[in-house]
This record gives sequence, structure tokens and C-alpha cells, in this order.
Amino acid sequence: MRVCLASTSPARLMLLRQAGIEPETRSPQVDEEAVVAAVEAAEGRTLPPEEHVLLLARRKAADVVSTIRRLDPGFDGVVVGGDSMFAFAGEVLGKPLTAEVATERWERMRGGTGILHSGHSVHRLVPGREPREAHAVAEAAVTFADDVTAEEISAYVASGEPLQVAGAFTVDSLGGAFITRVEGDPSTVVGMSLSTLRQLVRDLGVAWTDLWNRGASS
Repeated sequence: MRVCLASTSPARLMLLRQAGIEPETRSPQVDEEAVVAAVEAAEGRTLPPEEHVLLLARRKAADVVSTIRRLDPGFDGVVVGGDSMFAFAGEVLGKPLTAEVATERWERMRGGTGILHSGHSVHRLVPGREPREAHAVAEAAVTFADDVTAEEISAYVASGEPLQVAGAFTVDSLGGAFITRVEGDPSTVVGMSLSTLRQLVRDLGVAWTDLWNRGASS
């Protein structure tokens, strides 16, 4: 069965590959800031993180589904979309982008715990039928070591790794040594909860193991 990842995130691609899935990838054409701003303006409120990530995951997956139905009507499989946000002390932390912001965040986060929110949207596409969708949000609590030194923070920031990731950290690379606990599905912190994806594809009538295609002969 074909699998399309509605994302160009290297972390999400790596995660699916490690889970035995070699997906096709398509970049969703979604203006994330504009989508969120429009919904918040229409509803007169600020979306909490769990609604924010689910909204964007669903919009991104739907955009790719529309493209596939137009360009590849014979597609028989699933489309997976996702979005993540990290919240710490009541503040949503996106990508820091600069060394100064990343350093300030790490000085504030060490010894504390934040929540990674991850939205998931899965569509089942069958030629000649209307797509069906299932969606959910997963959360994982991440606790940072309280003895991270200024020198370690400086070296980590200088590596460039934390600059382009939500929350300014990773759990599966250099940042993992500075994290003491993850409560919840650990893969959520990487970019998607595999256990959540498994449940969503099952809800759509697909066995998770049917998606395993890594190493399969063509």
C-alpha cells in the first residue's frame, strides 16, 4: 500500500523509515500563519496548542490529498500530515532561528518540563471513492536536565541543531543527552506519534503492518 507524507520534514521522514515505511513525500502548499490567523479572527480567540497543531495537520494533509487526486487519481493508500508545537511555562515556543534566542530558551528551560503537542491527520484514498480522514493530537512531557552548563548550552547552540526545531531541542540527536525524561510516546517529540498513527490507520480500516515497505522488492 502506498504512503504519502504530506511534509518535507527530515525528522518525520526518518521516523517513518525507522518504523519500516518508505513514504512518498509532497510539500503542502499551506500558509500556516495565514490559516491560523483566519481561524482565530473568525472565532475571536487564540487557539490553544492542541487545536493549533491539529488545524495545521489537517490543512496540510488535505492540501496534499487534493493534489494527489488531481495528478495521481490511481493512488491507493494513505496520506499522513502532521504539525508540532512546544509549550513551556504557558508560552508556545517555535523555532528559535537565532543563536541568541536558542541560548535564552535553554537557560530558561533547564530543570523544567514542557509539553510537545503533535497533530496528526491521516486520509485513506481509494480510486473512485471519496477520501476518508481520521485525526488526533498526541502530547508528550519533556523534562530537561537541571545541571546543563553554560558551556554545554553554548556548544549545543553552536552546532546549529536547535535553531530550526520547535522548542530548540531534539530528543533523537545531540539534544537527547540533556533530556532526562519523556512522558508519553517518545516518537511524539521527534515529530509524530507512531502509536497514534497506528490507531488512526486502523480506524480507517488499514493494518499498520500493511504499510511496512522498507526493503520490499519493487
